[in-house]
Amino acid sequence: MHMADALLSPAVGGTMWAVTAGVAAYSIKKVQNELDEQKIPLMGVVGAFVFAAQMINFTIPGTGSSGHLGGGMLLAILLGPYAGFLTMASVLVIQALFFADGGLLALGSNIFNLGFYTCFIAYPLIYKLIIRKGYSTGRIFAGSLLAAIVGLQLGAFSVVLETLFSGITELPFSTFVLLMQPIHLAIGLVEGLVTAAVVAFIWKARPEIIEKAALGEKLGGLPIKKVLAGLAIVAIITGGVFSWFASTYPDGLEWSMLNTSGKEELEAPDGIHQTLVSIQEKIAFLPDYSFKKVSTDAHEQKVSTDAPETEEAWPAVDAGTSVSGLIGGAMTLLLAAITGLIIRSIKKREKASAV
Repeated sequence: MHMADALLSPAVGGTMWAVTAGVAAYSIKKVQNELDEQKIPLMGVVGAFVFAAQMINFTIPGTGSSGHLGGGMLLAILLGPYAGFLTMASVLVIQALFFADGGLLALGSNIFNLGFYTCFIAYPLIYKLIIRKGYSTGRIFAGSLLAAIVGLQLGAFSVVLETLFSGITELPFSTFVLLMQPIHLAIGLVEGLVTAAVVAFIWKARPEIIEKAALGEKLGGLPIKKVLAGLAIVAIITGGVFSWFASTYPDGLEWSMLNTSGKEELEAPDGIHQTLVSIQEKIAFLPDYSFKKVSTDAHEQKVSTDAPETEEAWPAVDAGTSVSGLIGGAMTLLLAAITGLIIRSIKKREKASAV
């Protein structure tokens, strides 16, 4: 559900940048009291796992569409809403800048749509409400599933509203919303099941991680090396190998756009849109999670347009995809960890100045 710049007007894109920056600033202020030496690496490793998991699109049977794990609900449950939101921002910044996944103008919207609703609405109002009577496998499963579905539904509806306010006439509200909500309901169901499985596993291995995140407490001296190692290994395997098995069908947003306008992508208008596209093309060294294609010679013989199209191979064994998964996960881990260290440094300076 990564929006491209062509789906937003500069006014809406800029507004969402400002709103998201405000939420991030609020999260930085609130998260200072719960960050410690243990939670910072956890932010990095869980962020790397979410980056890798987002590379794998799964087919939605009978639709010709696919979806992928959003990860916001998982981040909120394991890290708490504030650290979860900041980690989601780290994931999406890396994706947009270096892999051209989601536009730069749309970055504020993408962070808000995938992070805000899960971390600040679905997590506290649904997940925590369900597990408030005590933790159990059943409550974790029900809370994760329902919260993930609701969070994704709100995010999908937010996409529709943002295109409406941007005046994107190719995507009329009534048709677009009637396609976006059902397909993301199916995607949310799968995401909820995956989230529940991961959370249940971690709860059995180290329940204090989830319990302390819900209470907004520091992890303290809690031994979490095994959890970190396990998540890191899964992230490496997911990004390096499992990414080959991603569905070739368009994702829920592209599918909805195709069935609404006849196009999976809209052309970005001139002006600021093209400027940002040009900047992104220069920065992204692994666009679309693959090596950049070398431009062919202008006099190279072209294949006839009458030639039959060849189907894409599946699984798509591609070194570029593996490199993207590994480098992207490492960059996300580093950015999330640096974010945590900066926040802790700010907290220490504030304490020192108050003395």
